[in-house]
Amino acid sequence: MITALVQFKLPAPMTQDKAKETFFSTAPKYQAVKGLIRKYYLLSEDGSTAGGVYLWKSRGDAERLYTDEWKKFVLEKYGAGPSITYFNSPVIVDNLSGEIIKD
Repeated sequence: MITALVQFKLPAPMTQDKAKETFFSTAPKYQAVKGLIRKYYLLSEDGSTAGGVYLWKSRGDAERLYTDEWKKFVLEKYGAGPSITYFNSPVIVDNLSGEIIKD
């Protein structure tokens, strides 16, 4: 499994309420993405940085989403382009399901 950390510096701080509204409006587009296991939306405590943590089945699945078109969508939606950092995730502890998952 692969975890992708996506971050972008916002041109102006975003409130928690505005982030909730904005993130919720884009969430449905991620429900049927092939290979995406889970996505967490992120907003820094000071509201200046946003992004997401994505858990993927493979890096190839991740790269199919992070196209130039997707990066343009992020830029237009948030006013900043994303940076993407990939991490191998060989073990996941899921307390919600009570599982320890290994790749």
